[in-house]
Amino acid sequence: MSELQIDVIGLGVSAEAELNISARNTLRQAEVVIGSVRQLEVVAGLISAQTECWLLPKLSELKAELQQTSGRVVVLASGDPLFYGIGRWFSREFTEASLTFHPAVSSLQAACHRLGLALQDMEVLSLHGRPLEKLKTRLRQQQNLLILTDKNSQPAHLAQLCSETGFPQAQLTVLENLGYPQEQIRRFTVSELQNSPPEFDPLHLTLLEPGENRGYLPGFPGIPDQHFITDNEQPGKGMISKREVRLAILSLLQLNPGERVRDIGAGCGGVAVELAYWQPQAQVDAIEHHPQRLACLEANRKRFGVVSNLNIVAGRAPEAMQGLAPADKVFIGGSDGELAQLLQQVWAQLPERGVLVASAVTEHSKQQLLEFSQLRRNMADAEQETLQLAVSRGETLAGQLLYRPNLPVSLFRWMKTGSEVAP
Repeated sequence: MSELQIDVIGLGVSAEAELNISARNTLRQAEVVIGSVRQLEVVAGLISAQTECWLLPKLSELKAELQQTSGRVVVLASGDPLFYGIGRWFSREFTEASLTFHPAVSSLQAACHRLGLALQDMEVLSLHGRPLEKLKTRLRQQQNLLILTDKNSQPAHLAQLCSETGFPQAQLTVLENLGYPQEQIRRFTVSELQNSPPEFDPLHLTLLEPGENRGYLPGFPGIPDQHFITDNEQPGKGMISKREVRLAILSLLQLNPGERVRDIGAGCGGVAVELAYWQPQAQVDAIEHHPQRLACLEANRKRFGVVSNLNIVAGRAPEAMQGLAPADKVFIGGSDGELAQLLQQVWAQLPERGVLVASAVTEHSKQQLLEFSQLRRNMADAEQETLQLAVSRGETLAGQLLYRPNLPVSLFRWMKTGSEVAP
């Protein structure tokens, strides 16, 4: 039996396949061709009578079927297989040596050309198979979005979300059946799609021009405190790290793509939400045990759309950390009297160059952080820095400006270096 060779071929944006010579030759030599009904019809005249044609199964089933196959297999894709296409899955599941990709013009490229827009100026978001709330993490004032959608993210759904989040002036352009004789491009306001949405062909994508932001979604780190849902009736109050302190915590953690961070004592989610919002390619575990704060944490998770990468863990640390994937970075914002134990346990579990950040308001907690800091100096196994923030916010009293001080907050950061000496 010959070794399995998989060619993933993009068909382009057209009623007929737009293939170069290499892709055409590959199709003729294929022993198996896999695709949707529409895709198989498009290439019917380009394959031999002996070629087997399979309907594309669920990806969970596809790998097992291919592992029982040998020879040359062609998988059909719509445009560019490695740009929000099936190619990414193949790259994860099969070796580089067994894969060859044949890209074509994608629907996203075609949409930009139809509208005379530069693709490099676009943000691209796929909501296909993803929750609609994820759109909240990408809505920015005056930043155009090209969106790939499914049945749960139709233009009317997008318009409703824009209205709810403070983008009532958004414009939505729906491009249907690109490259086919029935191609249609229509432009709508938010109110038009909310009041009387037309039917759209399933084969479409949407250009969203958000316009001015009049709502609560941030455009830059430092979400105003009053935009969070908290366990206090007064806006901006309650169990969240205040904006000035939160910004310092984000800076100390420096969360990177692919990392996992743990927020212990997450409260209503100020730090956890901003970490997940600004670094969508990282995973955030938010640990909290208080029922009312947990409810606020879940509400803020949905409010800001960080439903894909913010994992809420109900319970008390350190017990709640059992079974969780190892963390690269940890923030301890609340310890419920377990700070000394948590510091030691978290430090022992951190990898080399892992980061631990902790905050303290009371003198007792500050003393525990100072003792841990001294231990790290004795062990010579960390790079350290610390700062204290004393913020006074402007308010008015009897029509006059005054600055009301908040309690000072001490922040400590340790990065594990891995070199230890005896104390």
